[in-house]
Amino acid sequence: MYMTSSIFGQSVRRHLGGAGLLLVLIPALFTPLSARAQALGGVNSSTESILYSFTGGGDGADPQADLIQDAAGNLYGTTLTGGNLSCSPPNGCGTVFKVSRAGKETVLYSFSGGADGASPIDLIRDAKGNLYGVAGGGGSSNCSGGCGVVYKLSSKGKETVLYSFSGGTDGQNPLAKLIFDANGSLYGTTGFGGDPTCKCGTVFKLSRTGKLTTLHTFTGGSDGANPLASRGLIVDVKGNLYGTTQSGGTSNYGTVYKVSSKGKELVLHSFTEADGRSPYSSVIFDAKGNLYGTTGTGGNLGGGVVYKLTMQRKETVLYNFSGKADGALPGGSLIWDAKGNLYGTTYRYGDPTCKCGTVFKLGRTGKLATLHTFMGGSDGANPSNGLTLDAKGSLYGTTTAGGSSNAGTVFKLTP
Repeated sequence: MYMTSSIFGQSVRRHLGGAGLLLVLIPALFTPLSARAQALGGVNSSTESILYSFTGGGDGADPQADLIQDAAGNLYGTTLTGGNLSCSPPNGCGTVFKVSRAGKETVLYSFSGGADGASPIDLIRDAKGNLYGVAGGGGSSNCSGGCGVVYKLSSKGKETVLYSFSGGTDGQNPLAKLIFDANGSLYGTTGFGGDPTCKCGTVFKLSRTGKLTTLHTFTGGSDGANPLASRGLIVDVKGNLYGTTQSGGTSNYGTVYKVSSKGKELVLHSFTEADGRSPYSSVIFDAKGNLYGTTGTGGNLGGGVVYKLTMQRKETVLYNFSGKADGALPGGSLIWDAKGNLYGTTYRYGDPTCKCGTVFKLGRTGKLATLHTFMGGSDGANPSNGLTLDAKGSLYGTTTAGGSSNAGTVFKLTP
């Protein structure tokens, strides 16, 4: 599997015309790591249950999105491939699915790869049960494989395309979760397009009437390039947007940025490799307004880091992944529990043979516990996105591979 699939999937990579943006990082991912591994605070301290194993057919394959949960405990997500196998690419253009608490999967929508989109990413849900998301491909044919769309899916499974990207100044290939504002407008990012020379992506606003406004166009210099974090943006009480870029910045290793409601961008941090490199995840707030996130590579041990960025723009590395039992390549965004612990996933390493990734907990003192190590069989392999936490402390997520058909899983971890 290409490492690019940990971020936006092999199918989206094909939709981008084979653009191997992240392939430049592969040597760093497989460089021998330092033997100075940090002590772990426990291994496999949770019990895993597989709620559903994808078959790669009409039910979907390769889930790479965060799950969302409704009041009844049903989980909603997307698969990048599978579903309608007659579309192009031939392995399917992806699905939106629902998995009940009992593990029953229902495909709510299968993408055709045409005007309705292809290769969907993360979802959000409104008060009426409608789902909103982006598809990285399909839509306008101006781009190879399509430029991508923003869509709405009703509670009855009817899809409406809210915007189809043209591949011009409006951007192309939206690869990140949307967010709402109080007026019902949607905000998101495109991984590419925008500036005609750089084609380094955009931050956009989409009104309820379908009018798109480009708030910022990345130029590939100090302002950053390619906002590819699947969880996308977060917003503060003043309407400022925060996110990450996978490249660009002073060292071309990525940035954390802020965009005001009027579109003014401020780079809060440029990564230097020693403090992290290539943030594939977005950021989250704490109660004081500090930001927390992960980088896929870099740090003292080369396997990526968990970092904190204060309101004064001071970055602190909270944990360096070693690429051993603690994992490497943390790609999903972090989540909090009520006690201030952070939870996330690593796409690689953990088990020395499989190297199929982990689920981890990082305490307030910086002590990391491995909650689950994926073995690549029925338990799944290679989680690329973040987790969902319920009121009882159980964690839910997806793996891109493994399971009964090696097409990915939906899993639950019980403390």
